[in-house]
Amino acid sequence: MKKIFILTGEASGDKLASEVIKDLKKINSNVEFLSVGGENLQSLGIKSIYNLKEITYLGFTNVILNLFKINKKINETAKAIIDYNPDILFTVDSPDFTLRVAEKIKKMNSKIKTIHYVAPQVWIWREGRVKKIKKFLDHILLLFSFEKEYFEKEDISCEFVGHPLLQNKERDKIDINQVIGKNKALISVFPGSRKSEISVLMPILLDFIKLMNKKYNDITYVIHSTKEYSKFIEFFVKQSELINCEIVSDDKVKSHILQKSIFAVSKSGTVSLEICNAKIPSIILYKMNFINFLIIKNLVKTKYANIINFAADEEIIPELLQSNCNPKNIFNYVSSFLNDPNKINNQLKKIKTTLDKLKINGSSSELASLSLNKFL
Repeated sequence: MKKIFILTGEASGDKLASEVIKDLKKINSNVEFLSVGGENLQSLGIKSIYNLKEITYLGFTNVILNLFKINKKINETAKAIIDYNPDILFTVDSPDFTLRVAEKIKKMNSKIKTIHYVAPQVWIWREGRVKKIKKFLDHILLLFSFEKEYFEKEDISCEFVGHPLLQNKERDKIDINQVIGKNKALISVFPGSRKSEISVLMPILLDFIKLMNKKYNDITYVIHSTKEYSKFIEFFVKQSELINCEIVSDDKVKSHILQKSIFAVSKSGTVSLEICNAKIPSIILYKMNFINFLIIKNLVKTKYANIINFAADEEIIPELLQSNCNPKNIFNYVSSFLNDPNKINNQLKKIKTTLDKLKINGSSSELASLSLNKFL
């Protein structure tokens, strides 16, 4: 049996990895797996050596405060991988954690092939990382075609496989009326997949909903959560005493609800691609503590936080960041869209044009799985 160790660092990476491994299992049944993963990899019967949230830290200050714990977890993870002795170490996203482990593994056992999925965003900041990566990665799977130039100029083996969230998949029929009442307009709300993000954004989002309720009385707000943090989000909702909020953590149900939504309010991140691909108008939010913001502001070399806006070189999707991320601003932006169908149509038209440039023909997770299989 061939062996692959899958190393993720957060819920979005766990989801991306699971799609690739699901397709790999279809073409090669002679592979066993071990991971640092979450609910999506575990649903495929793949054991995780510890709980994913043990290494999910957000922001520079948290990393500094937890530096000893992080280094200890890197060493612990590296030891487990060496003990497992896989043919491939498949690292997914979360480069500040996964690539530090990959670098250590390559020094400890150069025979283990290191393949990384979701390249570090070197077009946004720290382009100098590319030279360092070259020393310990055997191959990189890229989500976007424009990334190739950054890695090819350093002669790093790379391959554009597209983004799984931009695939149009067949969906099982689900009656969402079992979850949400009939004849209600839906707005999807995405507060993030990390506890620290949720802690910051949930109070802001709930105050935004209270403002919306003064103007609109026929909307249900569906808060999209991971299973891990649904109870945590439920705590905030109960404290708010809002009665038109629902929390959904099942991925299939979430997908159907997004498709039925009239609008989406989302934390900046990967999920924005899913929203755009579902043809749902949206705005994005991001808020971090002031020290982190100052560090990021001095390092980032792009003016947009969202990949769609970056690819289009235009703020197609409004970005409410830092002090602009407040209940009143969110309310004003959402209301302006709901009151103006032309504004919605214009956003969706520009999104389609941008997405068409980012998509591939076929399945990105299949391409990634074929690439993995070549290294076995």
